[in-house]
Amino acid sequence: MLYLRRADERGRANFGWLDSRHTFSFGHYYDQKHMGISALRVINDDTVAPGAGFGTHGHRDMEIISYVLAGAIEHEDSMGNQFVVPAGEVQRMTAGTGITHSEYNHSKTEPLKFLQIWIIPNQRNLPPGYEQKAIVQNGNLTPLVTPDGRDGSLTVHQDVSLYRVQLPTGDTQALETTDGVGYLHIIEGEVYANGTALGAGDGLGTIDEPLTLRAGDKGVTALWFELPRRVEQRG
Repeated sequence: MLYLRRADERGRANFGWLDSRHTFSFGHYYDQKHMGISALRVINDDTVAPGAGFGTHGHRDMEIISYVLAGAIEHEDSMGNQFVVPAGEVQRMTAGTGITHSEYNHSKTEPLKFLQIWIIPNQRNLPPGYEQKAIVQNGNLTPLVTPDGRDGSLTVHQDVSLYRVQLPTGDTQALETTDGVGYLHIIEGEVYANGTALGAGDGLGTIDEPLTLRAGDKGVTALWFELPRRVEQRG
């Protein structure tokens, strides 16, 4: 079974300083047909105006991944951490028992563009924590976030593996998961997935149907999520 999510059908919130596209229900955007898939609860495609950002706010019991596409995030939190997350780097925040933080566009002149991704953790009330790093692409499929931190990836408290897919024009890649559930989000370029054309912002979920990708004329960069069939939380 395939679940097609077109970029122009996503929810949208535009506050002037923030233009956000919601793949799944989030904030004031609610659609019971689009509540996430497996442990993947949120993919927000955010563009933040120069010098603007999210003031101090709280989270708990969620794994939050920030993938910066352009610009840099200026991060500050209640644990006393202060980070700058530049384009090309990935940050994983474990909200756990509760944390407050702010996220601002580090630049006063250029927009910030990043993906905010929420993963439901496999355990409640975890200690809050962070990881952040730049991960160089190695082949067509490179792990960014995994349960065991394999191959230099960040770790996540869930049976979820997130990969960056980069394919040059005409190249192919097979995608499948141990549990049969996956989700593909296109960052840029064009790809054909089982014959379906996908462009920037499009997504394709799959249950018990492996995907075969073939990159279009400009190649493709995408994120691929391997997801559990059942989502369970301890605690």
